[in-house]
Order: sequence, then structure tokens, then C-alpha cells
Amino acid sequence: MSNYPLRLPEHIMEQARALALDSGTSLNQFLGSIVAEKVGELRAMADLERRAARANPKAAQGVLARVPDVAPLPGDEIEASH
Repeated sequence: MSNYPLRLPEHIMEQARALALDSGTSLNQFLGSIVAEKVGELRAMADLERRAARANPKAAQGVLARVPDVAPLPGDEIEASH
């Protein structure tokens, strides 16, 4: 576990305290969970961007071209938008 002196504007800190209280957690737990959530989000987005950069649209179109043109199973139909 490590420490970091965090400076926040007072109005943000007040909101964080209130939300932590509402969620039944300490301010430390609340802020830690927010940081963990954002780190996870940024790592996932970076992973998706790396994977998208490796994409081969021509190969994907080739795979899709092999899909038979059949009606969807009952219940899988897409409703036309109005």
C-alpha cells in the first residue's frame, strides 16, 4: 500500500465525502475504488485500441462473405427502425 498527498478543490472533496458516506464506505475506500475503476477503464481502452490497430478489415470481410444468407431464427429478428 502506498500513500499520495491528494489535493482537491473543496467542493469536489465535499461531494466525495457525501458520496462515500452515502455508499457506507470511508473516504479512503471511496477514492481508492474510483481510482481503480478509472485505471481499469483506461487499461481496457488501451487494450481495445491495440487490438483494433491489428485488425485486418479485408480478412474480416472475407470471413463475413462466407456466412450463409439465411433468415434469422425466430426471436432473433432485428426490428426495422422508424
